[in-house]
Amino acid sequence: MYKKFFGLGENPFNVNPDPRYLFSTPRTQEALAGLTYGIQNRKGIILLTGEVGTGKTTLLNNLLNWLRHQQAVTAFIFNIQLSVDQLFDCLMADFGISCESRSKSERLMRLNHWLLDRYRAGETAVLILDEAQNLSSQVLEEIRLLTNLETSTEKLLQIVLSGQPELKERLRQPHLRQLRQRITLRCETRPLSLAETGGYIVERLRIAGANGKPIFSSEAIESVYNYARGIPRVINLLCEHALINAFVEQQRPISPSLVDEAARDFELDCVEPTTPPASSLNFESYTVAESLLQNLVRLLEQRRPPASVSVESGESNP
Repeated sequence: MYKKFFGLGENPFNVNPDPRYLFSTPRTQEALAGLTYGIQNRKGIILLTGEVGTGKTTLLNNLLNWLRHQQAVTAFIFNIQLSVDQLFDCLMADFGISCESRSKSERLMRLNHWLLDRYRAGETAVLILDEAQNLSSQVLEEIRLLTNLETSTEKLLQIVLSGQPELKERLRQPHLRQLRQRITLRCETRPLSLAETGGYIVERLRIAGANGKPIFSSEAIESVYNYARGIPRVINLLCEHALINAFVEQQRPISPSLVDEAARDFELDCVEPTTPPASSLNFESYTVAESLLQNLVRLLEQRRPPASVSVESGESNP
């Protein structure tokens, strides 16, 4: 309903992971370069991690587009509540491999023969698993075993494990150390800076058909950044509803008050701000500093000797 008012051809802030809207930053360029390098050079398992809403799936969809142009064969599994049997069902179906037997050994043999055929034809087979932090340990172990499908010099199946930071924590568990050792490349997505947030909003509007006239004021963009903390998914949510509010009030460019209104609707104004002024620290350095400070306080509390007076008095022995 607001597209005509703002001169847009489509909705610029859909939360769908449309690869056309992948916003290029040094971090996304580095992650995409790592993924493409690892696949081209048959490195085996590549790990992609990042906070919720930082664009991992959009990045993967962009990777899939690139792989299609490279004439690679791909399997993309995003339903992570799978048993080992279901994993093989999805894998074989996505690759288009027929196997009448339900025996695991038979299916592995059929998969190995198929991968060897692809290898001889100069094709690359890629398995991508999204939201991998929720995969069971059993399934993760099966993924490790799939890397045993290889020639004497190269891996036959390239695997991308994508997930939230919890995936890195899981991989540190002792029983998954063999899988951890098979990971040859690690890539990461991170929240946007204030400057990147502004570029992200402008670029999405451009792709959606904006004619270059300002739609969001610079103050509104800063307000979006402060509420969203650089998380693209939250940026999309706020901007979408700010556009709706601006259309209702027939206001252009969008002011910070309209962003504030959208933030209140989603109770984002109830969360304590964690971002410092843009002139002092960027988001990344601030969160690291905050984490270090919390750890330091925890350590000091553990080492503090018992107080000789009550805590309420605010005094204690040195």
